[in-house]
Order: sequence, then structure tokens, then C-alpha cells
Amino acid sequence: MADGRFAPSPTGVLHIGNLRTALLAWLFARSTNGRFLMRVEDLDRQRVKPGYEEQQLADLRAIGIDWDGPVVRQSERLDLYAQAIDQLDTAGRIYPCFCTRAEIREAASAAHGPLPEGAYPGTCRELTQGERAQREANGRPPALRLRAGDETVTFSDRLLGEQTGQVDDFVIRRGDGTPAYNLAVVVDHAAQSIREVVRGAGLVASAPRQPLLARLLDLPEPAYAHVPLVLGPDGTRLAKRHGAVTLHDRAALGENPQDVVAWMAQTTGLAEPGEKPTPQDLIDSFDPARLPREPTTVSPEPAPR
Repeated sequence: MADGRFAPSPTGVLHIGNLRTALLAWLFARSTNGRFLMRVEDLDRQRVKPGYEEQQLADLRAIGIDWDGPVVRQSERLDLYAQAIDQLDTAGRIYPCFCTRAEIREAASAAHGPLPEGAYPGTCRELTQGERAQREANGRPPALRLRAGDETVTFSDRLLGEQTGQVDDFVIRRGDGTPAYNLAVVVDHAAQSIREVVRGAGLVASAPRQPLLARLLDLPEPAYAHVPLVLGPDGTRLAKRHGAVTLHDRAALGENPQDVVAWMAQTTGLAEPGEKPTPQDLIDSFDPARLPREPTTVSPEPAPR
């Protein structure tokens, strides 16, 4: 039994790539008689817009996705994240960072070392108390970074096999006081007893940060499965600019939610062309080994009937 979750951020309407990932996450859980939970990741208050959560949940229901218990919202769990940050602080694993994004890019481009492209070069890691006080006096609120020590982390992925990555000093609380994504989800997975995290393959590069955080916080680590993405016709990650990418868009092309589910099943090797299974139909025969490892390119035209 593997309890799973889907965790949309209410910053826009879910596209069919998001919905396909949700379906796969649901199948991973339901095929093992596990619970499936819904968590709304609404911490980014600048990007969260009214009405999107309701629309996202309605679209998930429309394609046959159900979940156990009430919807959980990260904005209602701030105390849990604060406790985790306090624990890391007590262990000496965090430090304030005053860098802007432009400064980080500039410092990273000048750095020489083993860190991957885009990694934080440690500019604020060893600031003295006086240097920190000077920056605070300039009115720039600091973010908090994990003192990761460029540690190499290995974890197992259900679809991609063993994954290894070097972890930089990443942000765990933003300058405005908002808990960062990586910290929040690690705390959430443990608090909700999530045993398997199924999400898009676009997140695999940053995934080593989460097992490291779980180990530092002495929390259980879930298993991972990074499923293939859906791309637009130009080969980039699916987005609104690609046209008919939402359930509403596909309806305008004459497709109902059942047609979209059939496309999802066919493009993930779970159904043959012409078949139109429901999500419930797929549970008994679901086998992660049948899933493709390569992304799917979506057509702006209606799927063949």
C-alpha cells in the first residue's frame, strides 16, 4: 500500500499535462489500495488567484479523480514549517542570505568549482556578524538558506532508477518570510504519511534536495516516481501559449472529459488506440513498468476518435 498525493498550485487552470500527472499519481496510489490526498500549495500569495483552486478541483473531479479526506492547504500549515526551520536553525544548518537573483547569477558565472549550473555559490555562507548587520541596515530582508555543504545525495526513482545529485545551499524561507517549496513539501509528506511522490519529470533535477532535508529533519523519506511530461508542439513544456491545453479548450474542439482521459491512457501505454477506459477501469491493470520514459507532444487538434 502506497499513499500518494496530488499538489496543485492555484496560480492558473490545470492543463492536460497536469491532469495526466494527477491521473498517474492517483493510479499509483489506488492500484495498491493506498490513500490519495489532495494538497493545495498556495504559499506564493503573489501568484495565487481567487477561483483557481475551485476550478482545478472541479477539473480533477471531471476526469474521475477522487481523494480521501478534506483538501489540505499549505497556507494553513505555517506553524509546521516554522517548527522545521527552528529545528534546522538549532542544528546550525541555516544562514541568512541577502543576495538578489541578479547577484547570484553574477557570482555563479564567476565561480569555478563542481556545482551544477544555477547552483548557489555560497556568497553569504560565511558572512561575519558585522557584515550581516551592515546588510540588514541597508533594509534588505534576508532569505534563509540550508547549509547543505554541496552534499551528494542519492535516491531511488520508481521509473528512472537510481538518481544522484549534488545539493547546493538552497532557500528554505524566502525574504518575505514565506516557507520555500522544498521545505514545505518535505514537512507535508511526513505529516500526511505520503509514501510515494508521483510528479512530473521536470522536477527530478532538484529532487535530491528533498531527501537531504528529510534526513536532516529526521523525517521518513517517501519513494519517488517522476513521470514523463507533456510538451507543446514546439517541444517545450506545455503552457497556455500552445493553445488548446485545458479541459475547457478541449471541449471547444468537441472533446469531453472522457475523451481526454482516453488520450491520457493511450499516451501512457495504458490503453490501445480507440479504447476509452475510465480511471476506475485502469486500476486493476495498472503497471508502472508500462509507462513510457519519454515525453508526449500534444497536438492542438482534436485527438483521433
